Parts: sequence; C-alpha cells; structure tokens
Amino acid sequence: MALATYDLGIIGGGPAGYVAAIRATQLGGRVLLVERESIGGTCLNRGCIPTKTLLESGQLFRQVAKAAEFGIALPGTASVDFPAVMARKQAVVQRLVQSVTDLLLAHRVEIVSGEASLLSPQRLLVRSNDGATLEIQCRNVLLATGSDCADPALPGCDGEGVLDSRAVLSLQRLPESMVVIGASVVGMELASIFNLLGTRVTVLGRRSFLQAVDQQLARRARALFARRGMKIETGLELRGIERLENGMMRVGYTMAGREHFADGSVVLIATGRRPLTDGLGLAEAGIATERGFVRTDRFMRTSVPGVFAAGDVTGGAMLAHVAAHEGAAAAENALGGARALDYSLVPNCVFTYPEIASVGLDEASAKAQGADIAVSRFPFSANGRALTMGEEEGLVRMVYEKGSGRILGVHIMGPHASELIAEGQVAIRSGLTVSDLAELMHQHPTLSEAIMEAAQAATFGEAIHYRHV
Repeated sequence: MALATYDLGIIGGGPAGYVAAIRATQLGGRVLLVERESIGGTCLNRGCIPTKTLLESGQLFRQVAKAAEFGIALPGTASVDFPAVMARKQAVVQRLVQSVTDLLLAHRVEIVSGEASLLSPQRLLVRSNDGATLEIQCRNVLLATGSDCADPALPGCDGEGVLDSRAVLSLQRLPESMVVIGASVVGMELASIFNLLGTRVTVLGRRSFLQAVDQQLARRARALFARRGMKIETGLELRGIERLENGMMRVGYTMAGREHFADGSVVLIATGRRPLTDGLGLAEAGIATERGFVRTDRFMRTSVPGVFAAGDVTGGAMLAHVAAHEGAAAAENALGGARALDYSLVPNCVFTYPEIASVGLDEASAKAQGADIAVSRFPFSANGRALTMGEEEGLVRMVYEKGSGRILGVHIMGPHASELIAEGQVAIRSGLTVSDLAELMHQHPTLSEAIMEAAQAATFGEAIHYRHV
C-alpha cells in the first residue's frame, strides 16, 4: 500500500472532474484524478458529443434528401449506412477523449483508472483497474462522480429490446420504429435524431412536453415534430412493457381513462437520472445528501470541511457546462479561493432539429417575480440567412421589462440556436436594454440579425424586415 499527498483528489473524470483538475494545476496544485471508465464522463462518451455527432448525420441526411430544392442533382436515392454513422460517432468520441486525456497529462495531472472511496474527509482508498490498492492523502477532495440513467420502476423495463440513453448509442442496426418513454430534453433529442435518420418514432410523456422550455416554443416544436411524422402523447400513465410474439415491443398506457398501446422495434427509456454515489462512503464520512444527491453551497462545499462536490452528483442542472463551471469553482475554492456560482443565467439548449435554446426568464417566471413585461418576436422565415440555408422554421422571443426595456430573457427555436443564445446571455448579464441591441449593428446576412430585429420590434414597435399583422 502506497501513501502520497495531493492538494486535490478528484473522484470522477467528467466535465466537472477534468476541468477542476486542470484549473487546480493552473493554480499550482498537485492533483490526482480517479476515473473508473473513460475520461470525459457521460458528456464525452455517452451524452453531449455522441448525440450531437448523430444529430449532424441526421441533419445531413435530411439536407441530401432535399438537394433538388437547392439545384443539386444527385444520382440515385440517399440512404443511411447506420453502422458507418455509428463508427463516425465513436471516432469523434475517441478523438475528444484522447485530446482531453493528453491535456490532463500535459498539466501533470496524475490519472488513475479505477474507483475511489472516502476513508476520511482527507483520505481516499483507490482501487485501480489493474488490481492495485492505494491509500491517498489529500488536503481536499472533490466528488464529481456524475449520474446514470434512472430506473423508472416500470414492469418490463429490464427486458430485451428495452434501451436506456447509454445502450441506444451502441446500436448497430437502425430500428424501423421506436417508442421513446420521456418527453423531456434527453428523450426529445434522441427522438429527433432517430426521426431524422428514418425511424418511425412515438414519444410517450407522463406529464408535459419539454417542460423546461419556453412553452410558446415548446408548442411550436411539438407541432413541427408531428408534421415530420413523430407521434407524441403526453398526460398519461404508463402500465408496462412487453415483448410480442412477432418480436415487436409494446408499451401499454392509460390516457383520459382509456387503455392505449404503442408498438416499436425497440423501447427507449429517457425518464431521468440518478446520482452515482454507491460505494463512496458518504454516510461514513458524514456528508449530507438529499434524495441521494450530495448537498453543496454556492462555493461547492459539502457539509464536511475540505470535501467539495460538483456536477450531476449535486442534483442541480445536469448540464456539462454547469458541471465544468462548478468544477472550476470547486478547484479554486479548494486551493484558497472564495468563488460563488451564479445560476441565474445558465443557458439551456435542446439539440433537437431545429434546436431550442433559452437563457434568463420566460414570461411565466418573470410575471411570478412581479415584473411588468412585454415580449417581442422575430421569425426566421423573415431572416435572409435562414432562407438561404432552407432553415426558416422557428423564431426569436425576447422577454423585456416595460419602461426600462431591460432584457430579462431570450428564447430561440431555429437554426444554430445553441450558438446564438450566447448573445442573449451577454446582453442580460450586462444589463442591456432592447434599444441597446436594436442599435447594435449586426453583420448581414447572418442568423444573429434575428436577435437584433426582435429587439427592434420591441424598440420601434415593429422590426424592419417583418410586419406583424
């Protein structure tokens, strides 16, 4: 058994863990990072990166299918080589995992492949994947173990043909049909991807559709997905999953007092996530939890001095960019800083097709806070760049305070919404008004002009390039 001392011992190498490791070394700390699987965690290996790689394949397939509209003649009919799509996905993942690993090593982060648990607040027991056992002394510890797919406790959910968001990314044959249980972000992103690739998709949501999204945009998105052949049912009670004699999967559910069934080649369960805390020794170390998640304050401190937590394991917004910022703050605070995180301007993006992105307040939350608000709009159907791309679906919605014109929220559905939302975030953070954005010259022709024109609609009463009748 070996004994070593580190300024920061990190359990988990996802966005929270690896960003914390790099930030701590930048501050001069000696860092140990323990990861039981691949560096990058869920985001790089089973979430953000693989799903967006598949989304690009789906979008390209759709573009090729309508090439004639752009004056491009192609021989034959476009088809999806699904094994090749999945191979490209894996190649992108492996490249990024290796890139992050190399970056960690370049910062002299010591990486151990294995598992770790707390022997005490400043001592870790590390069991490496090669069988070695190490006892590590750490001045500070960061718990960044992330989360995994939650079991919905639905009869039949553990049977053959039932997949979670990890297993679906390992498919080698494109399903002809799929039933997606869960109409939230993960469920709708995967539903959109497989719909683009040609799978017949049915989505079943227990309560609402994209609850975390501006509801005006959510209604528009639902109608658009329906026009693309996706069946979406919400407000239902699931009864169970069974495999039929013909090999098809059947999901039984009750809606409005009547029994219904949805059949598919596979069933994808996307109903939430649970914290990965098994075997960490939290209770023995006296670390407080809530619903299984590690409790932290705004400085990422747990209930035990010297032990920090960041990312999904804390139960906050389960987003990679949130985890990364939490990890960086935890590293700074572990090495003597006092950085508190502000969660008021977390950008939220749904990588469906088209994308949906939001930052700041929506109408309901602004009114709940007592603000006297108005909402301006500008459609991408009136944006020159969107029309050249053939991507005119969607719009920008801007929530602002009457009188002062201060921007409170920006909500976008349309092409590259995930890229555009940063302008809204900067505007709100800087306290800009709608007139500030209306007068800010934007490059033409660009998608960003839609944000400017939404601001002009608020400032001038109507936008330059769109008249609301």
